[in-house]
Amino acid sequence: MTSIDRETLSQWYPLAMLEDLTAPVFQTMLLDRLINVSRDDMGSFQILCGNRSLPVREQYGYLWTSLGEPVRDIAAIPEADEEDRRLVCCGSIAVHASGLRVVENFLDMAHFPFVHTNILGAEPETEVRRYQIETRDNGEEIWATDCTFFQPQAALSAAGGILTDYIYRVAAPFSTLLYKTCPAAPGRQDVIALFVQPMTPTRSRAHPVMFLVDETSPQAGLVEFQQFIFLQDRIILENQRPRLMPLDGKYEIPTMADRSSVAYRRWLKGKGVTYGALA
Repeated sequence: MTSIDRETLSQWYPLAMLEDLTAPVFQTMLLDRLINVSRDDMGSFQILCGNRSLPVREQYGYLWTSLGEPVRDIAAIPEADEEDRRLVCCGSIAVHASGLRVVENFLDMAHFPFVHTNILGAEPETEVRRYQIETRDNGEEIWATDCTFFQPQAALSAAGGILTDYIYRVAAPFSTLLYKTCPAAPGRQDVIALFVQPMTPTRSRAHPVMFLVDETSPQAGLVEFQQFIFLQDRIILENQRPRLMPLDGKYEIPTMADRSSVAYRRWLKGKGVTYGALA
């Protein structure tokens, strides 16, 4: 069984959407361990790894647990408490790739015109404009600010192409968020989170969830739009080699557009994260 570094072991991870947990027993994998989820007649969950009881949290529409002793809480998202925002849980999508690569792909704007053509990008608007990288919360998080990219359809509610403002936030090794221009409410931002469940070093489940200011779009349409985007990404992720993500710069040569990726890999290395990384 793969050894697990302390940083990875101490994180919170989503296991499934709460609304999908209707059967008495649910099984999944987390960090090479078989996880059993059961629910009693009162609706309370119990999570077991072998005979060991694991912590239980219900947050952002998902069921969460940890195999270690978390020193930090699940990422705080203040926008989730705003009354006019919609919580849109977009399911759980299996990916044959390292969870670290899934997060890294989420941070990458350069692929928009080529993978999400005529949605999140289109030629000839392929330039990734210079943006800023900083650490926050005493080095516990990475933020990429001042990101902009022209997008033909930035969201389901968008009526046409707009220059979209982005802020990226890496809140934990396997949790990342995006704050972006809200087409339906100028001056506010939609929030899209991607919480990754690393099942093995090279297999993951992605749990995307959105916090949107959108009163008109049907729920099913919002979920379908986000899943469509992610399934386009999955094709790329599952064809990356090596499947484990290199943290050493000698394996893959970055460009100026990869500043988020470079910062993320250095941050992981500094934290001692090895699960899902190339040794």
